[in-house]
Amino acid sequence: MLSNDSSNNVDIMIKKPKKALINMSIPLILSLLISSFYNLIDAAWISGLGADALAGIGFFTPIFMILVGFGNGLGAGTAFAISKYLGENNKNKADNASFHSILIDIIVSIIITIFLLIFLETILKTMGAGQTISYAMDYGNIILVGSIFVILSNALYGIFRAEGDATRPMYAMVISAILNMILDPIFIYTLNLGVKGAALATVISSVFVILILFYWSYIKKDTYLKPNLSNFNYEKMISRDIVKVGLPASIQLLNNAFFAAVFSALLTFVGSTDSVAVYSTGWRIVTLTTTPLIAISTALISIIAVNYGARNYKNIQIAHRYAMKVSIIIACIIAILTNIFAGDIASIFTSTGTSVRIAPELTSFLSWIVIYYPTMAVGIASTYVFQGVGKGLTSMFQTILRETFFTLVFSVLFAVVFNFGVWGAWMGIVLGEVVSNNITLIWADLYIKKLININD
Repeated sequence: MLSNDSSNNVDIMIKKPKKALINMSIPLILSLLISSFYNLIDAAWISGLGADALAGIGFFTPIFMILVGFGNGLGAGTAFAISKYLGENNKNKADNASFHSILIDIIVSIIITIFLLIFLETILKTMGAGQTISYAMDYGNIILVGSIFVILSNALYGIFRAEGDATRPMYAMVISAILNMILDPIFIYTLNLGVKGAALATVISSVFVILILFYWSYIKKDTYLKPNLSNFNYEKMISRDIVKVGLPASIQLLNNAFFAAVFSALLTFVGSTDSVAVYSTGWRIVTLTTTPLIAISTALISIIAVNYGARNYKNIQIAHRYAMKVSIIIACIIAILTNIFAGDIASIFTSTGTSVRIAPELTSFLSWIVIYYPTMAVGIASTYVFQGVGKGLTSMFQTILRETFFTLVFSVLFAVVFNFGVWGAWMGIVLGEVVSNNITLIWADLYIKKLININD
């Protein structure tokens, strides 16, 4: 066991996994809520520019998800590798891994940025952006130029989570969110930059996150992990541990972006660009309302990885089942409240300009989509179990099975084959999620029992 007082968070993850889950989940919930909230603020301000502007941002959303996906994916790989080394009581290797992760993040972000800048217009045209492409290009080019900050900030959170510290990333996100909320109306309307202003506000706020996190690590120097060049010694195995979870985790989030792109094209086929505006805006609300479920499962990765490194497999089962129990209760409450207040929530984003015309469809979307929330509570926690034990490919396969296979197939079946139109697309999401989330739950439970039996 680690003896340094600063290792208290790691000790709690090993000795008291339930307490560790709550300790990490609360600041993570607040962090992700704030992040989702200022995404909604973006949408609310942009809605004042009209439905076409909102739809244009919607077409770029899958590409933005690629950036965030790589950041979150690499963050998951970082959290797994470092937490595992801490569970093995190897602090030096954990410090070395933290610097490895930063280098990997920078290299990946440069490659992705160059690729997407070159092919952005082609991708948007393929998605069917049509008359809204100018808005998507104006917003997208600025975001892509600053994408290194978006990717790196999300990935750096993994270093803090690996040592059980989810509080300081929360502080960074609060400051970033407040700054973004202040800059949005100034850039969009006062400076008359339109969607370009919204993009600039997002990039600037991401820069501030990097500065704050770097301040704690390199100026104040009071973090437990030390991602310093002096602690760096390239090891192929460390890079492999980060990448074997980080890359599949990124790809599974890329798959989400792929689904969003294909789904937007499906909506354009069976509906119109207004339906894309409904989907992109509605999904921001879904992201916000399901944030507690994502946060609890994200905290689960580090807790499982530490106990996996320490070979405390029973604790993995305890943490997994406790995470699902708490998540189901939260999911049911959120689903009921969202359904009741669907119209009021929709009105926030459809009160001005041409966006008023999408209000009924957005209300309908919010009323129906919540059906799958309780199953999401068990599905996402079960998927993240496999990231916590280093089985990134399994986690990726489960996500692809959910999004690309079940959800997309059901959406096409109901929307096109059965000719239910846009409503059928919404129901395809619900049914696909319900079926796949339950499959994932059974899969994870059987795997954990196998680990326990082997250890016995």
